[in-house]
Amino acid sequence: MTNRAMIIGGGIAGPVTAMALRRAGIDSDVYEAYGRGADGVGAFLTLAVNGLEALRPLGLYDLVCDLGMDTPRMEMSNGSGRLLASVRQPGRTLKRADLYRVLRDEAVRRGVRVHYGKRLTDAEATADGVRAVFADGSAAEGDLLVGADGLRSRTRTIIDPGAPRARHVGLLNTGGLARGVTVPGTPGTNHFIFGRRCFFGYLIAPGGEVWWFANPPSPREPTPEELAAITPERWRARLEELFRDDTGPMLDIIGATEHILPGWNTYDFPTVPKWSDGRMVIIGDAAHATSPSSGQGASMAIEDAVVLATCLRDVPGTRDAFAVFERLRRERVERVVAQGRRNGSGKAPGAVRAFLRDLTLPMIMRQVDKRNSLAWMHDHRISWDDRVTTAAG
Repeated sequence: MTNRAMIIGGGIAGPVTAMALRRAGIDSDVYEAYGRGADGVGAFLTLAVNGLEALRPLGLYDLVCDLGMDTPRMEMSNGSGRLLASVRQPGRTLKRADLYRVLRDEAVRRGVRVHYGKRLTDAEATADGVRAVFADGSAAEGDLLVGADGLRSRTRTIIDPGAPRARHVGLLNTGGLARGVTVPGTPGTNHFIFGRRCFFGYLIAPGGEVWWFANPPSPREPTPEELAAITPERWRARLEELFRDDTGPMLDIIGATEHILPGWNTYDFPTVPKWSDGRMVIIGDAAHATSPSSGQGASMAIEDAVVLATCLRDVPGTRDAFAVFERLRRERVERVVAQGRRNGSGKAPGAVRAFLRDLTLPMIMRQVDKRNSLAWMHDHRISWDDRVTTAAG
């Protein structure tokens, strides 16, 4: 019987996994690399309806459902101001730091121990479990180890030293919160603008604040040092140059933003061949990072956490439980990664592809809306009560 798990990573996947395992009868400790929590970190994200619903079996839905705002629709326009599509996009958009905070605090309230300043450097199987070693020289042992340590997962490379690197998708990210500016649209609608040289997204919060992001194209992957060297003033100047020939509120929003966030790269993983090794397993972005264009990164991590817990609850033997978890999840998450790749490909397409996009996207999105062709993504539900078996299929 598995009695204790070590969870590497204290973002979204880590605390949710800890609470899911606790419901399955497995205690756990969360080890976070940074010396503090994620309060104030990051911009905002969308939890799709499938991710929100995956929180219900853990009693977490009510904690999250009032954060941020409902975002039931998205509207897409081009840089000339032409509306290309208006379609349903069920979900809730919230500040990333708020989500981190409520999940971490609830995990602690339920008895999960969170250890800060614990950056994993190595892990190895022992006679009856796994031993983790951290950069500060400390170590810990448990019956199993879950790598919820994100895109640059150390757990992934411990499991498979030959694991592929994340794929840079040719886009950067920045954004911010604008105040005191009036822009077109209704609160809760995601507005996406395919500018001539840069993609832009914004939504109006109920109080009038405008949450926004931009995806400047970058065929080359900048180093973290290069990105850190770009000051907010340089970002502002660059964005103003990118959008100066476009129709839309982009320049007004940027001008009303006091602090523009530091930039970061956009990545995905087309596939990660090996998810587990005996008593270690990876979940969330560590196993299947998807482009933000999918709107599913956090939701996939939450689904993973619940499915992993049910597998460990129902399938005898850690190795077999991990194998069943992978069987249940791999096809779905890789389909989501592929969808995110397709969504992002139109953000910096060049003149010819932009013309074709503007010509075909309205028809495609009308069919998506009419046929609900993304139901496979949004209507997926995770059951806690159904028993997991080792049977194929």
